[in-house]
Amino acid sequence: MGERKDVTVKSIFIENLARGMVIEDMFLITSARPGQAKNGPFWSLVLEDVTGSIETKIWSPLSQAFSDIPPGSFVLAGGAVGEYRDKLQLTLDHMTFLDPEADGLDMADFIQQSAIPPQELYDALLALCNDEFQHKPWKRFCKKVLTNDTIRERVLAAPGAKSIHHAYRGGLLEHTLGVCRLCLAICALYDQLDRETLLAAAIFHDLGKAWELVADVSRDYTSEGRLLGHITITQQILDPFLQKAKDLDEELKLHFRHLLLSHHGELEFGSPKRPKTPEAFVLHFADNIDAKLKTGFEALADTEENGQSWSAFVPSLGRALFCATKTPCANSAGRGNKTEDNKGVQQCLLPLKA
Repeated sequence: MGERKDVTVKSIFIENLARGMVIEDMFLITSARPGQAKNGPFWSLVLEDVTGSIETKIWSPLSQAFSDIPPGSFVLAGGAVGEYRDKLQLTLDHMTFLDPEADGLDMADFIQQSAIPPQELYDALLALCNDEFQHKPWKRFCKKVLTNDTIRERVLAAPGAKSIHHAYRGGLLEHTLGVCRLCLAICALYDQLDRETLLAAAIFHDLGKAWELVADVSRDYTSEGRLLGHITITQQILDPFLQKAKDLDEELKLHFRHLLLSHHGELEFGSPKRPKTPEAFVLHFADNIDAKLKTGFEALADTEENGQSWSAFVPSLGRALFCATKTPCANSAGRGNKTEDNKGVQQCLLPLKA
């Protein structure tokens, strides 16, 4: 493993790696699995910093120097950047474990965070409650939950998932706001929907993830998360608030609970109940849309940056994605053709009459 060199400032970030580079720098290990090849044992790692992650291999004989490689460890690692199945892969020729405090590591170099600071996202969620709820019992209930100090602290730090989508600090808030806005947009098209019960459920549908996942560099599952799952945890957290909301109609509470329980859609996807109201279908599909689009956009961003037409295989989507040519005059945010007054958008948002 060699002698540890003095650690100063991180200078090489994963987003800047390219095939053929030989590097040495500090990284966080988020995954470590031993394996066996014809020429001896090996380790498959995922190294990460604030800009991204990279698949990494330690081949024999170096692999034999490590009896255990705990995820969440910080290392000084060096090796060559190559390519495997159209994705960059780092092959290490040396690696030394670091002590974050003793070696003076700056956690901001390693822990990924939403592009918008989590506190700003939380403020946006509170503002959404103030602006969108007309029924005072729903507004009071949602604000009572969101202003609870313990809930606020957990949600600010929480990722939206372990690895597939929004897997970074602030990711849960980013995903929650995305689902809320999708639900509101759909309600603008279908005025038969109970807009406020749906919005309340959208705000809290994944609340339990703040307890299901560890809010540190590992983003691993807690024991509570493994044994109960975030849907059950969400119910447990919200039940005391619902019981105290005496001014909230019991039938609204019942529907709200159903939306939370059924938002995964199908039993095989971990949903205790399948959707049985139009609002439950909307929440399920909005949740799915936001998660899948986030996954797809990230895969395509890497593909476009590398000048390729097809992404690498995306396991959670079960396919590779194609970088389709955009219609001319599409703006930089990818929102389609610009018009001066967006009349088409406004027309689309008019309520549909039964």
